[in-house]
Parts: sequence; C-alpha cells; structure tokens
Amino acid sequence: MTRSVYRFIPHTIRHAPEGGVTFEAFCALAECGEGSGPQVEQTTSQDWALRHTGRTGHSLFRRVVTDYARATPNEGQ
Repeated sequence: MTRSVYRFIPHTIRHAPEGGVTFEAFCALAECGEGSGPQVEQTTSQDWALRHTGRTGHSLFRRVVTDYARATPNEGQ
C-alpha cells in the first residue's frame, strides 16, 4: 500500500492588474443575441448599448466585467 502526505497551504486570491479588465454588454432579448464584444474601456461597451437601443429599440442589457486574479501562498506558511 502506498501512503501519501498532503500539505495544504493557505492561499489568498487578489486582482492581478497586469491581466487588465474587460467590459461587455449583451442585448437581453433572446431573439437578438447581439453584443459589444470585449472592450478595454467601460464607456465603449456602454456607447454600443446606447447605439443598439437607438437602432433597435431594445433597452435591456446584460453587462459583464471580467478581470484576472492571482492566487498566492499566504506569508509565513
């Protein structure tokens, strides 16, 4: 029988600025399905949503903000 010893190390997860942040807006009408695509600036996805409303009359959107996180071992462990 083989025995294993596991050593669990506590970690902390935090935003990793080098990964950046992206913003997206999606039309919430099921039959539409259009979206802004990933944008570096929040205002770019918001401007897309406003133009989409003006063009189509669709006024409900799902907004998604994506960031990156890094897990690092806690100090002194």
